[in-house]
Amino acid sequence: MRRLYFACFVFLVLSACTKESDLPTKTARAPDANRGRSIYLSTCAACHNSSDPSKDGPIGPAIQGSSRDLLEARVLKATYPAGYKPKRKTAIMPAQPYLKAAIADLAVFLGGDSAPSEKDHK
Repeated sequence: MRRLYFACFVFLVLSACTKESDLPTKTARAPDANRGRSIYLSTCAACHNSSDPSKDGPIGPAIQGSSRDLLEARVLKATYPAGYKPKRKTAIMPAQPYLKAAIADLAVFLGGDSAPSEKDHK
């Protein structure tokens, strides 16, 4: 079990080292579930669930249906939206602000609210 936690920790550390040039750029485009799936599999699946975001993972809870507000708070700032009650009380997930341009894609893939917010148009 310790090996699994160590592997997830190493994955998180290495994923935080991705060069910004390797990540999606911010352009005027519609959110895309296929891009969201790719991002989920490459960034989220190690801790949540390797193939099914509706199921709990070894470290992180199921994230299917997560709202855009929740994704922005958790992924970009490692916080929770005001008034949100977390499924698990952990502080393992690091902020990953380099994924800012991918939030809309993740929201569409996970089935949360997918409408672009005013922040996307700035």
